[in-house]
Amino acid sequence: MSELFRIEHRDPETFRRQTRRSSMIVVATFALFGMAIPALLVGLFGGAGEGGNFGLNLVGVLLAAAITAILVRTVFLKQSWMDAAAYGWRLKRSLMRVTNQMHQVKDGVKAGDESAMLLLRFYHLGLQEMHHLDGNTSEMLELVAEREQLREALAARGVSEEQLALRSEWLEHVAGSGKN
Repeated sequence: MSELFRIEHRDPETFRRQTRRSSMIVVATFALFGMAIPALLVGLFGGAGEGGNFGLNLVGVLLAAAITAILVRTVFLKQSWMDAAAYGWRLKRSLMRVTNQMHQVKDGVKAGDESAMLLLRFYHLGLQEMHHLDGNTSEMLELVAEREQLREALAARGVSEEQLALRSEWLEHVAGSGKN
């Protein structure tokens, strides 16, 4: 089985502190480039005319955004200080992959499809972890009945409720089931 993502239980306070730090570094990088590049472009190519440098400033800010994005993707994501933010992004992206197929997932669960049940259990655990990390406990109460019903169905089948990994086979199976 191909594992796309695995839920890791992390300390919420540490997670939030680390993500704030990495966010500040990215924002500071963008601010630095966002001020330096437009100033450089205006200094090199700008004119003395009133409002004539708007285009150069805009191009400079867009270049700064592009350079910052490239740095985040190629350099920053490899740094240990960016690990918590990268984990949060991967968790949310994995949950979105399930959300995009939620109609098929829920239809599969109703039909007793084990892959759909495992996928929904991963989704519940991932959502719970995301809310835990974000400190958003009120949102976790919404799916209590659905989570409990699914746990009972998995237990009746003798399947572990600890589905911490997202598997590509589950997504492919559920996507294929929705086309039939």
